[in-house]
Amino acid sequence: MAFADNLKALPPVAHLAALELLDAAGTVVARIENKPGQAGSLAVYAALAAKHGALNAAAAQEGLQLYAEHTADAEANPGKHPNIDRLIDLVRNNQSLAARTIAA
Repeated sequence: MAFADNLKALPPVAHLAALELLDAAGTVVARIENKPGQAGSLAVYAALAAKHGALNAAAAQEGLQLYAEHTADAEANPGKHPNIDRLIDLVRNNQSLAARTIAA
């Protein structure tokens, strides 16, 4: 399925202002906001965090599938899709990030 189709199957995120990703020390390493250009990533990350409890390698692999055609573009153009690049790194390095939602 295409990314747009996958988004339709994810829970809505209108109740969220943002999602913060935290490393093992509890430091915020990324923030995905509910705004144009990031709302799709917010939906993906929020769904993954809710399902897996954190953004670990398994969650990241699922996320790469949800991003569909954008994953191949990210792999071919590192830096173009930072939220996908982050998932690729989590899989490659078998790392995990905690997620904290920020209510709207």
